[in-house]
Amino acid sequence: MSIARFSPFELLLLKSRSQVDTATLLLLGWVLVHRQHVSEGQRRRRLAQVTAQFRHGHELGPVMSIAHSQDLHAIQLAAEVVRKECSKERSLSVMHQAITVATDDGDISLANHYILRFLADLLNVTPTTLGTLFQELTGKPLRPPEDPSRDAYWQTHDPAYYAHKAQEEADAAQREKESQEKAEQQQRSKTDKQQEKKQKQQEKKQQKEEARRAKARAEQSSADQAKAEQARQERQRQEQARQEEARRRQQRSSPPPPDHTTRALAVLGLTPGASKTDVRRAYRRMAQLHHPDRFYSESEHQVALASARFQRIKNAYDYLMQTY
Repeated sequence: MSIARFSPFELLLLKSRSQVDTATLLLLGWVLVHRQHVSEGQRRRRLAQVTAQFRHGHELGPVMSIAHSQDLHAIQLAAEVVRKECSKERSLSVMHQAITVATDDGDISLANHYILRFLADLLNVTPTTLGTLFQELTGKPLRPPEDPSRDAYWQTHDPAYYAHKAQEEADAAQREKESQEKAEQQQRSKTDKQQEKKQKQQEKKQQKEEARRAKARAEQSSADQAKAEQARQERQRQEQARQEEARRRQQRSSPPPPDHTTRALAVLGLTPGASKTDVRRAYRRMAQLHHPDRFYSESEHQVALASARFQRIKNAYDYLMQTY
């Protein structure tokens, strides 16, 4: 088989003296790239220190490059190798190493909260054991991860949270004001048109009445013919009224299909009239629930379904942000 058919990580596994060590290296590198406030040099030094006893026989650079690329296929392959080859004692050792590279003081990034729990589940390490190991290594309890869909998270992690929120409220108020002014202007225009139409109808009615009287005075001998003409006009008017009523009923029975904005709102679980703030909150909540990273332990089919759901949510959010 040609080498071009293998991915970079598969080539590393083929060249490695210990495939389980190489796979563990990638998973630890995955943790490191999600660690905040450290340089790339610090990441590589820490990885080298933790894995000094590994027997992989290759440089760390290619592993860190794959970890930075977020190659999900490579991460999944590494997870399968580790799960298959690790004993119970080795599993605890890998969790020890993962916690060591994730934090020095017990504070870990939101992504690493989920990655550590994923690795524990992969290695059959119970949540209680994970919490105990974390406490022993860091001196702090492993707290539940923060929820990015809640305001409290952004108040802590976004220094300009209140300024952004105030600006959004001001923008919403301005849009509401403009919408109200536009509605009032449309109502005034509609009232003026109705009054103008009513005046024209009155003038037309007066003209018809004058013409009828003049015709009655001039053609008294043809009164029967005039009455017949009036009856014919009345029937025509009634027929037009029936046709108009039928047309209105048909329009009412065929409501227009929902537009693109309504469908996008529905994807995020919102209804027409939702504000831009509502759209952002709904997107954060839906992205948290359906992010593919949460389904790595599931089958490939489940991961594919999760990716498709997440893409629909993101497309709907992008469209609404451009529309609002």
